[in-house]
Amino acid sequence: MSVRQQGWWALAALTMAALLMLGLMISLAVSIGEVAIPLATTAEAVSNRLFGTDFELSRIHQGIVWDYRLSRALVAASAGASLSLSGAILQALLRNPLAEPYVLGISAGASTGAVCVMILGFGYGVLGLSSGAFIGAVIAFLLVGILATGAGGTGERIILCGVAGSQLFNALTSYIVTTSANAEQARGILFWLLGSLSGVRWPDVYLSVPIALAGFVICMAHVRALDAFAFGTDAAASLGIAVRRVQIVLFAMTAAMTASVVSMVGSIGFVGLVIPHAARFLVGPAHRRLLPATALGGAIYMVGADIISRIIIPQQILPIGVVTALFGAPAFAVILYRVRGKA
Repeated sequence: MSVRQQGWWALAALTMAALLMLGLMISLAVSIGEVAIPLATTAEAVSNRLFGTDFELSRIHQGIVWDYRLSRALVAASAGASLSLSGAILQALLRNPLAEPYVLGISAGASTGAVCVMILGFGYGVLGLSSGAFIGAVIAFLLVGILATGAGGTGERIILCGVAGSQLFNALTSYIVTTSANAEQARGILFWLLGSLSGVRWPDVYLSVPIALAGFVICMAHVRALDAFAFGTDAAASLGIAVRRVQIVLFAMTAAMTASVVSMVGSIGFVGLVIPHAARFLVGPAHRRLLPATALGGAIYMVGADIISRIIIPQQILPIGVVTALFGAPAFAVILYRVRGKA
């Protein structure tokens, strides 16, 4: 067996292991909670709904598994995959290891758009929460792009412009909540902005999973271009890559994935930053291997964070953004140290 074949077999084995791990994490997420449900009961509840079997289960267990926990776990998995893919794409396009939706202000813009729809009623009857978040994400990214172009457009300056844009949109969100929301709305929005899966149901699954899958397919269709961008836009153009078209498509897909996540679960940081680096450490920089590893790693990470958020404090659920930050902030410090060491 050649070295190339051995590499593909190793990648296939790693992918299968990651898929099994994701399945196990989703099963645990459905089973673990204030009401503990055995894995066998979970499987029977799912089988009753999907395959029409007739296992004897209590209506409470059936409802908890299907109507609450399974949809929550699937949204968490798709959100983790979307944020991780977005981070990997932005890091490749901008050639900056610190690029991610949260740092570039896309998440903050999406939050502002969603809050404008929820509280101010912008586009009432026409725009939904997801549409408002998407428009906010696009506006934020366009603003950052304009600022970065005026500042020279280098990777470091784009990050700095992204931080400035993020602060601006966070300030707008805080102003809207402070001046226009009542106490109950403000409390709910604050919890939502920190990342909350409590309100997700099956309609959210029908939105988040297709967007994550579409984003993955579109990103995989551009793996050659993403590899070429590692050498710069001029080098990519010399290899026959339609640089402008690829940038527009991938930036739009990044905004769409980020907006869908923010509209459902709020702004969650560090996932798009940490997971691509972890995947790159495991499978290397080639995007044909990196993107599947990133998507699966992000899905596993978010489902695991959701489990921790429900069990770390008895009879209380932490915002999932708090959990991802607790683990992501130290990893971010390590990434900064490594980047500094290579500079």
